[in-house]
Amino acid sequence: MANKTIVVEQVRSPIGRPAAQRQTLRGLGLNKIGRKSTLVDTPAVRGMVDSVAHLVRIVESK
Repeated sequence: MANKTIVVEQVRSPIGRPAAQRQTLRGLGLNKIGRKSTLVDTPAVRGMVDSVAHLVRIVESK
């Protein structure tokens, strides 16, 4: 059984944001604008993406 994945791209800087949001970006594997990370589509990952939705965008879902 293949797990669904999502590709998340960082589109804004975490400068001036709370430490928790910066740590969430690092947890998603992002640390610079334009970086992309392929992640397994789980409720935990979706929650992390939702908490920093203003800094990232979902490029594609498979």
